[in-house]
Amino acid sequence: MASSTTKIVQESLEALLDDKLFLPELTDKTREKAFTSLVSILSTPNHVNKSYLRIALENGKVTRVPSFRVQHNNILGPYKGGIRFHESVNEDEVTNLASLMTLKNALHDVPFGGGKGGVVINPRDYSVKELYMICKKYVQYFSEILGPDKDIPAPDVGTGDREMDWMMGEYKSIRPGSPYRGSFTGKSVENGGSLGRREATGKGVYFAFRYMIHNFVKNQEKWLSERENVFVKTALNHMDKTLTMAVQGFGNVGSVAALEAFQCNHLNNKIVSVSDRNVTLYNSDGLDIPGLVKFTSNSGGDLPVNDEQLKEADVKATIKDRDDVLSLDVDVLFLAALGGQVHQENMKDVKASIIVEGANAPVTSGADKYLSEKGVIIVPDILANAGGVIVSYFEWLQGRETQFFSEEEIFKRLFDKMQQTFDTIFPQFFGDPFPLRQNCYIHAVMKISTILYKQGKLY
Repeated sequence: MASSTTKIVQESLEALLDDKLFLPELTDKTREKAFTSLVSILSTPNHVNKSYLRIALENGKVTRVPSFRVQHNNILGPYKGGIRFHESVNEDEVTNLASLMTLKNALHDVPFGGGKGGVVINPRDYSVKELYMICKKYVQYFSEILGPDKDIPAPDVGTGDREMDWMMGEYKSIRPGSPYRGSFTGKSVENGGSLGRREATGKGVYFAFRYMIHNFVKNQEKWLSERENVFVKTALNHMDKTLTMAVQGFGNVGSVAALEAFQCNHLNNKIVSVSDRNVTLYNSDGLDIPGLVKFTSNSGGDLPVNDEQLKEADVKATIKDRDDVLSLDVDVLFLAALGGQVHQENMKDVKASIIVEGANAPVTSGADKYLSEKGVIIVPDILANAGGVIVSYFEWLQGRETQFFSEEEIFKRLFDKMQQTFDTIFPQFFGDPFPLRQNCYIHAVMKISTILYKQGKLY
């Protein structure tokens, strides 16, 4: 597990060690030994699987591609987590993301453990046939550890329903006669995928923000005004005002979150900026998000990068450098690109007073500490971006029962599930001095630790 996650898990366990209401059966030296065990168990993965996939390219050459499947913890159920195709993939990153999946599933009471996969490629450098071979080889190399009751991959950065369809097809070929529908989630609807899966993460990311400001803060205004908590002041300052927003990343998560914000009737949102890997677009009067979504759907996912393309999209905007989105003077910043975007070098440039993590680990631990001390509310990845894994769980259930829900039913179930978590976490967060991330970790660690203890895994 990467050091930042290890540190926050250890801090969570230290807070729980002194809470005599938590695992009261454990006392004195026995308690200390059990908590030492918990630190060891939660800070290391169960398995790190690595392989070099042998791929025959269309130009006649053969290449070897590094690939990973890290299985962090399965005390709550089968390992679950995406497969990332990106040139920055490495063992530490995949291990950290697998541990985050364990915590995320525990936080939202989803009966899965945490896993993660990665292949070290830039998918844009490969033909469709070559990507198909990479997907097939990935399943062939890791088939022994995958399966509907063992480890269930899903899409992540650089992968989507096409890749999951290919992988499930290969799994079915390798294991004829075995149950296969639940071996992968995030598949196409025609192939047993769930309606709403593609939009689930982005919708959940915006819902996390909207529920906090519109539902919780508005309904609890009197109670909140009596709290002496730096984060309460930030939240109350954002009630009943026009909120300016910027969205970093305009892929599956960022574009859907931006569209949700644009269409939201509960809050007065103005999305003044969006960005992707090439560019930041800015308009102080607000951007035409539906127009940008339409343009990106016809441009390989890329935003307009010059005046000619802006004219083609019929969108008014100023073109800025890609990273300018992070330092704009806005109320809310949605981080929906990659990890490590806000860090020691640029954290002092961030002006947003609420940050919502659509990506996994986009704020480093040092930046998190600095911003939290300033009263910035950071809605963390494990709370905000769980929509994908929650709907993956619904897809897994639907595959087992071969009964499928409507899109409307899926989103209703998603929001109900997330709301249950918010109604537990937000009162704790606004009622005590811990940042929101720490509150989420304490709650998730408490759940996992209880099950580990009940199953006799601490001795």
